[in-house]
Amino acid sequence: MSETVKAAGMVLSAMPVGDYDKRLVILTRERGKITAFARGARRPTSVLLAASNPFVMGEFSLIEGRTAYSLIRAEVQNYFTELAMAQPEVYYGFYFLELADYYGREGMDESPMLNLLYLAVRALLNPHLDDRLVRRIFEMRAMTINGEYAPEEETMRPETLYVCRYIMTSPLQKLFTFAVTPEVQRELEQTLDRHMKRVMDRRMRSLEILKTLA
Repeated sequence: MSETVKAAGMVLSAMPVGDYDKRLVILTRERGKITAFARGARRPTSVLLAASNPFVMGEFSLIEGRTAYSLIRAEVQNYFTELAMAQPEVYYGFYFLELADYYGREGMDESPMLNLLYLAVRALLNPHLDDRLVRRIFEMRAMTINGEYAPEEETMRPETLYVCRYIMTSPLQKLFTFAVTPEVQRELEQTLDRHMKRVMDRRMRSLEILKTLA
């Protein structure tokens, strides 16, 4: 019988499979992005019912198969249930999950991305933070972690360049702690939109929903 392995992570997506199961994609600290099947998770009495949903953060007990894992237990640290009732914050959250899925790789140490994702989702629940800035901080730092971002120094005003360098290099715990002027926000949006159009090869469905809300 296969040994049980444990991995700390966050559920990025959950899809119904068959009559009662779910197929989960989980970003884990120890094993990178993995696919796990939660057998019977859609039954009302299942111990996996609440844990098999997007945004759930915790430690997952898994059995490794040839191409996927089987989830047998989860010790949940945060369900982020309050995010589901917050709009448009929940749509920003789904966008963050989708972007983390885009960058996540199997078998890699995804600690930096997982920590960033957790802090970004928490930041969405802070009423003192601008969701639009939280989004841009997340995008820039995610691309920095994955080696896909360098600021357009020659086209930026000095204050915007300072903010970019701060986002790229500051400790994660200090990322979502500041505000910017409307001018800097606008320039951040313009430069990130241009850059992401150049380096990304996937359309984010959740981003399309965000655009309609805006």
